[in-house]
Amino acid sequence: MSHYEAVFEIESKSDAEAIRLLAERVYDALREETREIYGDEDKSTEMLETFEAIRNATRHPTPGTLTIHYDQHDEAFEE
Repeated sequence: MSHYEAVFEIESKSDAEAIRLLAERVYDALREETREIYGDEDKSTEMLETFEAIRNATRHPTPGTLTIHYDQHDEAFEE
């Protein structure tokens, strides 16, 4: 398994705006994928709820740190 980490220091309003835009896009993409999987049903996944909380937090521009961890497993997806 490979591990990747990215740390973003939010030190200005410009940094906060960039992180807000990133969070908005990630949330929108996950929401669309959820709709494709579940159809028009109003289902919410734990992952989507987590990203919604992150998105909402980024709407208030304050200093902070965003850390992203990505663990890549060695096995492939089932087809």
